Amino acid sequence: MIEVKEAHTAVIVVDVQGDFTFCNQGSLAVEGTDQAYVDCVEAETRRLKALGYPVFATQDWHPHNHMSFFSNHEGKSAFDTISVNDGIQVLWPPHCIQDTENARVLVDNTLFESIVQKGMDPQYDSYSGFFDDGGHRTGLEDQLRDRGINKLIVYGLTTDYCARATALDARSLGFEVVLIKQLCRGVAEETTRAALEEMAAAGVSVL
Repeated sequence: MIEVKEAHTAVIVVDVQGDFTFCNQGSLAVEGTDQAYVDCVEAETRRLKALGYPVFATQDWHPHNHMSFFSNHEGKSAFDTISVNDGIQVLWPPHCIQDTENARVLVDNTLFESIVQKGMDPQYDSYSGFFDDGGHRTGLEDQLRDRGINKLIVYGLTTDYCARATALDARSLGFEVVLIKQLCRGVAEETTRAALEEMAAAGVSVL
């Protein structure tokens, strides 16, 4: 547990949104995301805020016609994969659609310096809080640099997708990164294990 305020350090709460949680009957609910999980994330976020850490959130914010939704690909089902832009795209159930109730961030929004939205371009997925798959920036890096931040505490949903991508991109941008594992949940055991190994190899400190 982080007990003291470290200088030049911020917290990023990744995609703790209704559609990723069982407590909100989300369309893409991740195992272990009951109300107790959300309450734990909020309590720890509130505690870190009280210690003096600036706190940011990321938020999936997709249009109805987003390319990652299986429903926008004829003959495809949820969790099928397709080839796009020289890579593999997982097709997800429609989720976190702009201006819907289950797109909202479940943690008390008044705790955040800002909520950085991502995934708004229908042509690109955006797991990372920093860039979408087309390389377009979300503005999160600029907000952190403006505050003199060089270290990040990261947690949220999911270990194997958006938390992973956010942590890895933060490392590639030169930030020191700590991932709080117990405040993350993963989509699948195998990909979660691989993501934790990949993050550790990239220099992410996994608590």
